[in-house]
Amino acid sequence: MRIRTRTVVALTGALALSLVTGCAQGGAAGAGANTVTYWLWDANQLPAYQACAKDFEKQNPGLDVKITQMGWADYWTKLTASFIAGTEPDVFTDHIQKFGQFADLNVLEPLDDLGIDESAYQPGLAANWTGQDGHRYGAPKDWDTVALFYNKKLTEKAGLAAEEMGDLSWNPEDGGTFEKAIAHLTVDKNGRRGDEEGFDRKNVEVYGLATGGAGDSDGQTTWSPFAASAGWKYTDKARWGTEYQYDSKTFQKVVDWYFGLAKKGYLAPFTDYTDGANPANAQVASGRAATAFDGAWMISTYYGTKGLDVGTAVTPAGPTGKRATMMNGLADSITKNAHNKAGAKKWVRYLASDECQRTVGGYGIVFPATPGGTEAAVAAYEKKDIDVSAFTGPVADKKDFTTFSFPVTDYAADVYALMRPAMQDVFANNAPVKGLTKTNDQINFILGQ
Repeated sequence: MRIRTRTVVALTGALALSLVTGCAQGGAAGAGANTVTYWLWDANQLPAYQACAKDFEKQNPGLDVKITQMGWADYWTKLTASFIAGTEPDVFTDHIQKFGQFADLNVLEPLDDLGIDESAYQPGLAANWTGQDGHRYGAPKDWDTVALFYNKKLTEKAGLAAEEMGDLSWNPEDGGTFEKAIAHLTVDKNGRRGDEEGFDRKNVEVYGLATGGAGDSDGQTTWSPFAASAGWKYTDKARWGTEYQYDSKTFQKVVDWYFGLAKKGYLAPFTDYTDGANPANAQVASGRAATAFDGAWMISTYYGTKGLDVGTAVTPAGPTGKRATMMNGLADSITKNAHNKAGAKKWVRYLASDECQRTVGGYGIVFPATPGGTEAAVAAYEKKDIDVSAFTGPVADKKDFTTFSFPVTDYAADVYALMRPAMQDVFANNAPVKGLTKTNDQINFILGQ
């Protein structure tokens, strides 16, 4: 197995942590010969995949699927540890942000023999899971985009109609109608709005925009809609790029403007954000913030929050004239040392089928990767009286929208490790954005090794 020295150190650290928190349960070790072990992290999706497993088992007598669900943070720690301990699951839900690292570790089984037809899925989803060696390592599972969630009670009180929220634009000079909107939605302790004389930016009761943290290396739900709509791209190539572009003047100008919203009092400060206890949706639910950029995977959470009347709007149009959103797609991957590899391939082939994806879509909790699965999801959301056009529109409308993926490169974990503190330094400590040039040089030096 080809594992680079630096990665071994990182994996050893992760293993030590797992031994403290308890070994992963539900892995291949100890599973019956006719059992396929499958890990996923989203509790909301568990019932949908249990339904798929039930149908799969009927079609494959004698073959059982054992599903293990655990939270996001534990998931990656325990998965990494399981690769070392030999307790990895047969199949797991994979994230494109992690794909580069797993490909580098050589822990994934090629899926070329599954006969995945890229045209059977939403454009671009299947292609992302091809490694630099030309082999496929993930079967398309679902997709998501990012939109602006807003508290209707607060926007209506501010006199902002749904049509206005869906027609915002921005630029890095004066922020455009987007900055005007969130300034007007911001209210200080004396009841003055952010665009009124005497506004006290140091004593804000309601922020116009919730904080989602500093965005690390991707800015999925923070700065990326702005950077992309200004024409910026993460790397020199769409996939497996060899140079990052965090040193771009365009990127640094966007980041400077975006985090500058916090200095003006419109964007909740970095200290208000915690991934577990106070994410963006919690800030909106508590009334601390009026709006938040968030992903389609959070639709049910926002709309299911008791007492919160929520609406959604597309991302603001940028200097390119287009609106931009990351379109991320998950996949199912098989581990190279899977205990039941033959059963695992049958299960993954079924997971990627339109039959299973229509089943999942029917639960109305995620957009499956096949068009049929997506249609089933849209219909399920409609039954719940939830308008999801702010998420589906950018995928269908190539004229007014641009979609983009997470960067897919080697050394993904190292890129994250360098960019996370650098971006937090800019947001939390007002460090000059030009410092990102040095970080970018460090990243590109690593990629050049």
